[in-house]
Amino acid sequence: MADNVATVRRLYDLINAGDIDGFGSVLAADFVEHEVTPGLEPTKSGVKEFFRMQRTAFPDLHMAVEDAFASGDKAVARVRYTGTNHGAFMGMPATGKAADVQLIDLFRFGDDGLVHEHWGVVDLMTMMQQLGVVPAGPAA
Repeated sequence: MADNVATVRRLYDLINAGDIDGFGSVLAADFVEHEVTPGLEPTKSGVKEFFRMQRTAFPDLHMAVEDAFASGDKAVARVRYTGTNHGAFMGMPATGKAADVQLIDLFRFGDDGLVHEHWGVVDLMTMMQQLGVVPAGPAA
């Protein structure tokens, strides 16, 4: 059986290095993305396009795995996403501001060792506040 946690860590390493084609090589041809991004297909090619856009918007993008574990055919990662917004992002011009948010990713692996499905949740509200496009709430 493949080491799914090691593969998950490798996915983030490839994204951090800007190797989106290498990242794509770990996704199955029938890959399904359940974290839908408007305007992108929920497929392998759509996810690769998403991360190319992320790397353009945040050239210093870094995704640090803080926790990862696997059970059966699934693996979960808690990740810290950091980067500075130097390019257009989600239809908005670059702000020059930094983002530092948490995300959770869940991957389903096939017997081939490739990722066949992904679900994810990212703290976009905090990101938009950090980028200055949504007002921050009052301090707690």
